[in-house]
Amino acid sequence: MKIAIGCDEAALDMKNVIKKHLEDQGHSVQDFGVDSSFPVLYADIAVAVGESVAKGENERGILMCGTGLGMAIAANKVPGIRAATCHDSFSAQRARKSNDAQIMTMGARVIGLELAKNLVDIWMDSEFQGGASAVKVAKIMEWERELHKQAN
Repeated sequence: MKIAIGCDEAALDMKNVIKKHLEDQGHSVQDFGVDSSFPVLYADIAVAVGESVAKGENERGILMCGTGLGMAIAANKVPGIRAATCHDSFSAQRARKSNDAQIMTMGARVIGLELAKNLVDIWMDSEFQGGASAVKVAKIMEWERELHKQAN
């Protein structure tokens, strides 16, 4: 699978561990940065990853910052993207199965590296179930299209 990955300086170590973990499993990983501890605006990274997923250049994305929350908020501004913060196994699974989230976010100041790898595995192994959730996701996407039309 083709995965976009990105972080801010707070999650550089986590990004590097997750990137290697995914590559070791045979995934192709496109790294959107960062590569140093120099402070950056995480929203720029989140939007770049979100746009690559929305355009189909990557199948999924993983974003990391201090809490994972800011990355999720920023990525969700990209039309068509559903990003979810995952700090436990149930949320990681349901982000995919119920919400068809193409991007997961995690906080390097919230969870450790081993848990992060485990959550990535759960999220990557989960697929959208459809069913009753399909109607809910479709409604969210309908609202998004309407808001996007009004803004333009």
